Parts: sequence; C-alpha cells; structure tokens
Amino acid sequence: MLNIDTIKNGIVIDHIKAGFGPQIFHFLGLDKADFSCALIMNVPSKKSGKKDIIKIDNIINIDYSVLGFIDPNISINVIKDETIVRKIKLELPERVENVIKCKNPRCITITEHYIPSVFRLTSKEKSQYRCEYCDAPYTAGSID
Repeated sequence: MLNIDTIKNGIVIDHIKAGFGPQIFHFLGLDKADFSCALIMNVPSKKSGKKDIIKIDNIINIDYSVLGFIDPNISINVIKDETIVRKIKLELPERVENVIKCKNPRCITITEHYIPSVFRLTSKEKSQYRCEYCDAPYTAGSID
C-alpha cells in the first residue's frame, strides 16, 4: 500500500483525469519545488475508474482557470492544520490568455509575439474555444 503523509497546510488537487497529473505537476513547477509534494497516478476512482492526485504541502498561488481549462472536473481542497477549510470546484473558464498558442500560421499572434494569445469559450458542451483574433478553434483539455 502506498503511504503519503498527511498535508498539514497546503493544497490537494483531486479528480485529475488519469494521465494528466504529470502535465499539471510540471505546469505548476512542482518538479522544481523545495517543499514536499506528491503526484499520485492511476488511483482507483468510483466516478471515473482511475484518476491522478497532486498533494502539495505548502500554500502556493495557482491559476485555477488554467486547471479548469485542462480538466474542468478537477477539485481543489485547501488544507489548514490538517483539515479541509475550503473546497473549490473548477469549471471551464470563459477566457484564457497566454495558456495555449494559436495553431493558425496566419494568426497575428504567431508573427507578432508581443500580442497575447487569447481564446474565448464558445461551447461548454464541446469544451470548444476560439482564438480572439483569427477565430481558429481549439478544444480544451491540454496546454501542449
């Protein structure tokens, strides 16, 4: 049995789609962290069969909209004195900026690097976004 210590003060990122944990772990810079953190993969889940979990034994600033863009089913538990003091349920953000790059080679964001990549949510059901400049489609679920 795998044993991960209890979080005293920190964050637990739960219900991550199985296999997406490493992407989030690296995006948050936890691979370079000087505090305790754990990436637990393929944990049995009643809801989804398998899930990934990230435990961070530190309070850090996280852009929840980016996590919601990667996987809107993620839930965040904020821990203080070994007790959950806040639960945050994520959802697809209405807008993401400088998270993904437009794949349209004719988009102004490709040639003019000072212009931020901005995508707006156009369909929650399909997790569909569109570039604010060229209208190119992008489906949420990854920041690659």
